[in-house]
Amino acid sequence: MTDVQHDLVFKEECYQIIGAYMAVHSELGAGFLEPVYQEALSIEFSARGIPYQKEKTIDIYYKTHLLEKKYYADFLCYGQIIVELKALNDLTGDHLSQILNYLKATNLKVGILVNFGKQSLQYKRVVY
Repeated sequence: MTDVQHDLVFKEECYQIIGAYMAVHSELGAGFLEPVYQEALSIEFSARGIPYQKEKTIDIYYKTHLLEKKYYADFLCYGQIIVELKALNDLTGDHLSQILNYLKATNLKVGILVNFGKQSLQYKRVVY
């Protein structure tokens, strides 16, 4: 896959999701716990017609073996995009590694990591 194709994977869907993040952050600002932002995003996703599943159980595979342990995505949007929420002082490399591991383990290609814990919304679109 070329860099251009890589960057275009679910581009419009990610744009819609990030717009919902911005609306929630604009309304609530920083300082709430993650469950507050999760509930507000559910409302915003519904209002914008973004298909989502909250706390979606996702199977994890090791090679061809289904593991007993499951991953619970904060959201799975459009049936293909993992959304991981944080409400922290800052995102770290560990958070990026976490979403990369989720993508690898689930065989999904796109994830968005978002942090509502700062005055300016932080987000990172990750393509695996």
